[in-house]
Amino acid sequence: MADISLPYFFARPAASPPWPGIVVIHEGNGISPQLLRLCQRLAGEGFAAVAPDLFFRAGGTEAGGFAELIGSLDPDQTLADVATAADVLRAAGATGIGITGFCMGGLMTYRSAKAVPGLDGAVGFYGAGISRELGTPACPTLLFFGGDDPWISQDDIAAVVAHHPSTVVYPAATHGFMRDGSDTYDATAAAEAWKLTLAFFHEHLAGT
Repeated sequence: MADISLPYFFARPAASPPWPGIVVIHEGNGISPQLLRLCQRLAGEGFAAVAPDLFFRAGGTEAGGFAELIGSLDPDQTLADVATAADVLRAAGATGIGITGFCMGGLMTYRSAKAVPGLDGAVGFYGAGISRELGTPACPTLLFFGGDDPWISQDDIAAVVAHHPSTVVYPAATHGFMRDGSDTYDATAAAEAWKLTLAFFHEHLAGT
């Protein structure tokens, strides 16, 4: 297979730029219809949204199993892909760049907040492994977890909360509570987290 540039889905507001931009990082299942809907929702709120397919070097979403695709990622290359996606937004006219992500993307969001230059805000959802990588993000960072998450222990969530007191935990919600149309979707937690996410990005991304 020939090398290709980073592929991505781009949803932009109807208004002309400048507008704030957000890099959206997918879950371990890759680019899903739910993720594309979320990008469109962000665009409807005035944010340009770019969702890169981080699995493209392994053949793309659904080209292999969950473990195979996640195992194909190189941490440094993934951060470089995030930086490339942010540059796509800047080139399109975005002022102020944020990042958000879910599950695997939640962890990638946290890593990016610490390591990718030029980000102005980060919102990570139920990122497993954050507790083992706690540090000092270079931009304002907000993290969300479900308190009834079978993939992230109560101790791990408590460690994140202790390090980042602004972290929001919904006790009755589970992993994937933002995934509309799924058995894990929690309408109450999702609505509140969406409201807080929009307010956070409006506060921290320039040009809003």
